Amino acid sequence: MIQRNAQHLLHKLSRRAVLRAGGAGLLGVAAPRLLAGERARGARVDHVIFLHQWGGPAQHETFDMKPNAPAEVRNIFKPIPSSAPGIQVCEMLPQTAKIMHKACVVRTIQHTMKNHASAGYYSLSGHAPPTDDQRLRDSTDLYPAYGSVVDRFAPNTNGMPTFVAFPHVIRDGSITPGQHASFLGKIHSPLLVTQDPNSPSFGLPELKLPASVTPDRMANRKEMLKIIDEQSRLLEHSTIAQGIDQTYQRALAMLTTPRVKQAFDLSAEKPAVRDRYGRTTYGQSCLLARRLIESGVKFVNVYLSDSIGGDTGGWDVHGFNGKPMNPILKNHLLPITDRTLPTLIQELDERGLLDRTLVLWMGEFGRTPRINKEAGRDHWPQCYTALFAGAGVKHGHIHGTSDKIGAFPLQDPVKPDDIAATLFALLGIDPATEVRDPLNRPLPIAAGEPIRGIMA
Repeated sequence: MIQRNAQHLLHKLSRRAVLRAGGAGLLGVAAPRLLAGERARGARVDHVIFLHQWGGPAQHETFDMKPNAPAEVRNIFKPIPSSAPGIQVCEMLPQTAKIMHKACVVRTIQHTMKNHASAGYYSLSGHAPPTDDQRLRDSTDLYPAYGSVVDRFAPNTNGMPTFVAFPHVIRDGSITPGQHASFLGKIHSPLLVTQDPNSPSFGLPELKLPASVTPDRMANRKEMLKIIDEQSRLLEHSTIAQGIDQTYQRALAMLTTPRVKQAFDLSAEKPAVRDRYGRTTYGQSCLLARRLIESGVKFVNVYLSDSIGGDTGGWDVHGFNGKPMNPILKNHLLPITDRTLPTLIQELDERGLLDRTLVLWMGEFGRTPRINKEAGRDHWPQCYTALFAGAGVKHGHIHGTSDKIGAFPLQDPVKPDDIAATLFALLGIDPATEVRDPLNRPLPIAAGEPIRGIMA
């Protein structure tokens, strides 16, 4: 009754007041759908965790090693066997090797975008940009993120957000397109959280009501307007208000839903569990992803880093300030991968979530077969690797074969368009479903075909 009264009150508020109410209630989000319903028809997967590896992982140092290639190709790391017969991984990934029987490796992804901005957009949306240009700017003329499409056509129906993204807004200079709902409308953008989950103060303060405010007060018009006036300053520095006028009825529900707050409460986890993921931003982000999936969120984007490269950034291992790539891989990228990726997959499995959750580990491109003069690898979109694990895909499986130096596909090439079609098909959304762009043109949500060879 209280919630019905509160929603009735919101109908009567002015548009400005409603915007302010939304500003008081949500953190970096065009509020998600909060209705009741059922699983998407034909879905083989209920949840997706997209671990986006910003910067472009080197396939030769992860899941497509070439130990018999010339020295300038193969690097110093050696391959080791894994729990899946016939699948080898880098010796720096011993824990990951133990979960490969639950994984599917695609070794032949290819496209032509050599810049982070354009390739990043392609990997985040599944659609090729109009040009391969580092100056590609975020625009509502470009396609939306995967999770936004899911929110449009298979929204959550359990009281939780459909699409959540954290802990960064990724960029290489300017913001990389493909991280929000674009022309679908802000209502379908992710709940975006840019706080550090590894911080002792991590939380969602704007999801909390003032301590003195009860649901009864929220249902009282005068009290609601007072709260709105007190918190209207949030509109001046927050992205919360963007699109909130489309979702004001849901804003109040989100504001007063303990389940949302509980999902983001990492302090509820045992210290040993938090240690297992690693006390890093990325480690705790992966733990948060598990908690969100467990609470019912459908699509989660976790960004490894807001920096494309460096000693503590992403996978852009050209060589930095004269430092070769090996120390960066050995001391940062491979250890953090080997701690978080297998832990996430194991925990999902232990909690009975892996048989309905798909984990995708992938960057925007790979790295050159030959090591450059600075002892690093440059951008290489012509052939690179992604790892799938969990629901909807074959386990202990390799799809595609690259040539002897990992430069080009020899068999079963795959495009990001096909990955998009695969994700949507597994979630029960027809990849041929059409959306309308700003010019009102009908466009398919995926231009590729599902990768039948990896689907279970």
